[in-house]
Amino acid sequence: MIGRSILLLLLIVVLAAGSIIWFDYLNVIDAKTVLAPLYRLIPFIPGEGRTQERVSSDEILNLDAERLSIRLEALELRNMELDTRQRELDNRYGEIEQMAQELEERQNALDDRENSLRVQSLDAENKNRNIEQNARHLTNMPPQNAVNIIAALDDQDAIDVLRKTEEIAQAEGTTSIVPFWLSLMDPARAAELQRKMAGRPSSL
Repeated sequence: MIGRSILLLLLIVVLAAGSIIWFDYLNVIDAKTVLAPLYRLIPFIPGEGRTQERVSSDEILNLDAERLSIRLEALELRNMELDTRQRELDNRYGEIEQMAQELEERQNALDDRENSLRVQSLDAENKNRNIEQNARHLTNMPPQNAVNIIAALDDQDAIDVLRKTEEIAQAEGTTSIVPFWLSLMDPARAAELQRKMAGRPSSL
């Protein structure tokens, strides 16, 4: 009985050792370092322990620091890209503002030009109205009195009155009194007015 018990114990030990060796061979457990002396007795199993490098806590911290450094670098690159885009947008906005200012200045210049032309047109209308009124008044005066007034005017004003008088007579289908006025006027003055009227139909 004692011998049988010893054999069973030996069998259990052999089976346990074989199981440990087999699981270690399958990389389920790590027992090569502990059983290295036993491995040396078995020729087909290498006697060295595991050759895989163990990672220390310091190396894990270094890996985390490297990952953090990579993320910080990516964030920095992202910020640089955003800054570049912001500068481009600012430059574009400045160009748009400059263009808007130029357009506003041009619009103001056009408005001023339009207002100036409107004023000139109103002035021309008022002047034409005044000239017509003066021509009608002079036509209704005694000829000599009208000639005296016309002779005292500047050349351009006198020409404007004479032309307007002829226009009124033509529009109303009557005979113009302008030739009679010129015949009563000083010959030199009348000749000067007729020459300018013929040479410059619209103005002096």
